[in-house]
Parts: sequence; structure tokens; C-alpha cells
Amino acid sequence: MSRKVKYTLDFKQECVKLVLKGERSITSLSKELGFDSSLLSLWCRQYEHKGVQGLLPKINKQYTPSFKLDVLQRIEKEHLSLEQACILFDIGSGASIINWQRRYKSLGLKGLKNQPKGRPIGMKSKSRKNKSIPLTREEKLLKENQSLKAELDLLKKLQALAQAREKKQ
Repeated sequence: MSRKVKYTLDFKQECVKLVLKGERSITSLSKELGFDSSLLSLWCRQYEHKGVQGLLPKINKQYTPSFKLDVLQRIEKEHLSLEQACILFDIGSGASIINWQRRYKSLGLKGLKNQPKGRPIGMKSKSRKNKSIPLTREEKLLKENQSLKAELDLLKKLQALAQAREKKQ
């Protein structure tokens, strides 16, 4: 599943070529086109490192826990910046690495396991309405007994209310 792309490949290539040829500076071009200069500098570094492939939109990936651990160890050992690690390991965003670091510090290797996405499945209903197993005679009687008790309580409350109204009048 791919993400929504804000800037086309042709647009990125034109911007990068203008900067790398020396025709425009990163800040002037980004101000003129209305986006942040750090984005343009990132495109330039990705282009220098991987060519046109570096400018293609990243596909959402699921990384294995061993890959995540390898990335974190290389960052620690070689003192890589988040941006350098993203380019080196072809990771879409430095935010992913920051999340991995936080979870690894707090939970260890368990924190690097892939977590299911989305809302958790709701609690299972304990009622037997959904099940195809019919109720036993005893269960039917208990259910009927509970229903009759609830009805009796309701009638008692209604009668007490009616008596209270009569006393007021």
C-alpha cells in the first residue's frame, strides 16, 4: 500500500537538478516554490546517494525486529544521524527510528516486534444469543425467572409512584 504523494517525481527531479547545477540555492528555490528548505536538501542528498531511485515515493514497509535492531546498533556504533540512517537503510522517515529507539529502551527486544495496526477487537459477548447451541430447560427457567423478577420490581415501583401522587393530591 503506497502513500499519497504530494510532489511528483518530475517536480523533485527539476528542483534537485537546479540546485545541483548551481543555478539556484536551496533556500531561494524552496521559498519561491513554497515548501521547507530541509525537504529540498533531503531530496538532494537522496538523489546524490541513490539517483532517481532516491526520489521515488517510499512504500510503507514492515521491518523485522532483527532489521530494526541492526539499524539501532549501526546508529549507535557509527554515530549516524537519523537522516543518514534513513538513506542508508532505505527507511521512509526518521520518526520510525525514533519510535524504535524509545520502545527498545523501555521494552528491550520485545518492543521491536511488529504491533498490529488499528483498533483492537472488542470484547466478546458472553450472551448465548449469537451461539447456535440451544439453552437447556434449567437455563430457560432461570432466564424467565430473572425476567419475571425485573417485571415485578418495575410494577412495585410504578405502584409506589402512583401512591405518592395520590397523597400529594
